[in-house]
Amino acid sequence: EIGMGLTGFGVFFLFFGMILFFDKALLAIGNVLFVAGLSFVIGLERTFRFFFQKHKMKATGFFLGGVLIVLIGWPLIGMILEIYGFFLLFREDLGFFPVVVGFIRRVPVLGYLLNLPGISSLVDKVGESNNMV
Repeated sequence: EIGMGLTGFGVFFLFFGMILFFDKALLAIGNVLFVAGLSFVIGLERTFRFFFQKHKMKATGFFLGGVLIVLIGWPLIGMILEIYGFFLLFREDLGFFPVVVGFIRRVPVLGYLLNLPGISSLVDKVGESNNMV
């Protein structure tokens, strides 16, 4: 529960920092809270194993490098690197998006919003797994 709260606040601060024209302080707080929350949710060891797999080193470099650049004080460049790294990290995990959609549907307010008629079909398409198992 603490991890979900930290992650949620991290996403909120990141979103709010981008809306306020890439505010350095909000983006830095959001990055720290997001990474800390992720570590609390899945555990330190699994977080470390996820980020530092041999085939994900390029993606991890972009993501964590972007976090570092935001903390240094160049928020626009840092966020571009982070978004690119995030995309590279999760494009290989075909099962990532269905798990996220399933999890969000169990959250009280967000689950209700995702099950609304127009949104539900869109979310179902995003949440479909593309693996051929």
